[in-house]
Amino acid sequence: MTLGWAIITTGLHADVKIAPALHATPDAELVAVYSRDQGRAEAFAEKHGGKAAYSDLEALLRDPRVEAVFIASPNALHATQTLAAARAGKHVLVEKPMATTLDDAVAMVRACREAGVKLGVGYHLRQHPGQRAAQRLIAQGVLGTVALAQGQWGFGVRGQDGPPLRTGLRQWWDDPELIGGASTMMGTGVHVIDLLRFVLGQEVTAVAALTDGQTAQRPLEQLVTMILRFDRGTLATMCCGRRLPDSRNDLTVYGSLGRITTRAALWEGRQGALEVVSETVHKTEVYPLTPLANFIDELADFHCAIREDREPAATGLDGLRVVQVTLAMIASARDGRTIKIEPLTV
Repeated sequence: MTLGWAIITTGLHADVKIAPALHATPDAELVAVYSRDQGRAEAFAEKHGGKAAYSDLEALLRDPRVEAVFIASPNALHATQTLAAARAGKHVLVEKPMATTLDDAVAMVRACREAGVKLGVGYHLRQHPGQRAAQRLIAQGVLGTVALAQGQWGFGVRGQDGPPLRTGLRQWWDDPELIGGASTMMGTGVHVIDLLRFVLGQEVTAVAALTDGQTAQRPLEQLVTMILRFDRGTLATMCCGRRLPDSRNDLTVYGSLGRITTRAALWEGRQGALEVVSETVHKTEVYPLTPLANFIDELADFHCAIREDREPAATGLDGLRVVQVTLAMIASARDGRTIKIEPLTV
């Protein structure tokens, strides 16, 4: 069963990651492309083999060949575009972060549920075999009582005391309203938060954050450190930033019976290694660099979720939980206090 996709945006991420991954995904077809600029939509469609190009979103959503949309537009537009797609009966895979406000995230979950369409969020690191193995082993009790988890995703340029220079394609990342009040947290930090939730199988209940932003002089941060408390007692630290040129990008979980580390496995491409040291399991697995593998598996999983009528690997509720943590991070960094996160039923 071939699934007809539309890509909503013509930005860098869609150009170098999503469109190529779609072409490599079995039974996936790029039917349509949307941009506010018709010329850019047509150029993108021609480059990636799309059948149609639109500068009118409603017109794209009326195209009967479009069955699912991948939304990779500026963060603040995700909610409006998801609601429009749900009304049109299209399944939605939306890039992270799911939304910039809690109200928008709730509305997205409810709209897709009421329309009977699937809603997934682009947390592609859940597809990494090392992270999936870590999640499975922890659930099996290989680490015993889990005490501490540590995750980091950073990058930068040696000799440069700031973020890598960006092209004009990414200028919206410098707009606090469009990006959602945080910068590197939205770019990589949300991935680490979702991965901690996924691997631990726990929810965040409290957040304390320090950043180099969230002030009137510098509203958007380039470095974040956070301490998190999870609902079954595990504590965690998270760091992300664009001022870390030699960051190792590991995730480590410590328990009463051992340790699991995924080394260099927090990145756009699939790579790195899994190390397990415990009372019952001792092993190392190495994953060669495969740039698009996580994205291909993410798209294939979403297709299976539609076909099998199940939830995708990262659901709308997963996206909503990370929105809660992100908003708590912003408030904590801004106000200098620990923020509690209350359970929310949608």
